[in-house]
Amino acid sequence: MSLDPDDPRPPYAQIINALRAAILTKTLAPGEKLPSQNDLTKRYKVSRATVQRALRDLQDEGLIVARQGSGVFVRSRTERPMGLRPHIEQAFAAEEVTIDFAGFSGETLHSAIREPIDKIRSGRLRPQSINVRILVPDTRKPQVIPAPIDAPDTEAAEGAETPLKRAHKIMLRNAGAIVDAVNELETLGLVEQARVSVRVHNITPSFKLYVLNRREAFFGFYPIAPNTVPVNGKPTKILDILGLDSVLFSYADGDDRGHGSQWLEQGQLWFDSMWDNLGEDFQP
Repeated sequence: MSLDPDDPRPPYAQIINALRAAILTKTLAPGEKLPSQNDLTKRYKVSRATVQRALRDLQDEGLIVARQGSGVFVRSRTERPMGLRPHIEQAFAAEEVTIDFAGFSGETLHSAIREPIDKIRSGRLRPQSINVRILVPDTRKPQVIPAPIDAPDTEAAEGAETPLKRAHKIMLRNAGAIVDAVNELETLGLVEQARVSVRVHNITPSFKLYVLNRREAFFGFYPIAPNTVPVNGKPTKILDILGLDSVLFSYADGDDRGHGSQWLEQGQLWFDSMWDNLGEDFQP
């Protein structure tokens, strides 16, 4: 595969079109791993940023999913799920932005929030205040999932990385990046007030929930499935929460189809009750 120099479309759009066609025609089968970013940059003779832009757009289309430490894969389901990113950006167009997230690590939220934050930095979005609340399990404590499928050698594994410690690092990386990016907006004077709060609890989540500006909610179940991830530098089979592959359902204020308003109200009530009664301020 190579780019057509006579094609008026930018290189990233040509890459998107080629990979989309391969996925939809099953040339790249559901669940198949895509070539690495380095391989794609060499194949198409483009920059890494161009490849990353193409992969990000394909992920927004619901055709691929990136799994931390494992690579990028064709979704098992290639029908288009509810895309979170455009709704996050729309939420940031309000004067007062509130985002409540409950889930496992905040990895999807981190990915979705980067573009509107970049638009605030460039002056294209100008909210007055931002308040983000992140509610995740305390992965420093025992959790049912993630867990190794094959029991490890306890003596050999003493003090070594485990699937749970790996999950904790992923949570720290994504939550920390959100905290730093949002707080910086206030430091730079781009937003009058910006705050991110992180609380942890002791329940392994089976779903993720986003509530945007208390007017729109997105809900998705976490598929539980075998996964191979690097642990201590070795591919390890674990039972994992595949949050990046979950389909989101939307509920909006004023939409009575499927009791949208009632669902939004109860979703917000559930989040607030968890936050107030079970959440503890996270101290890294």
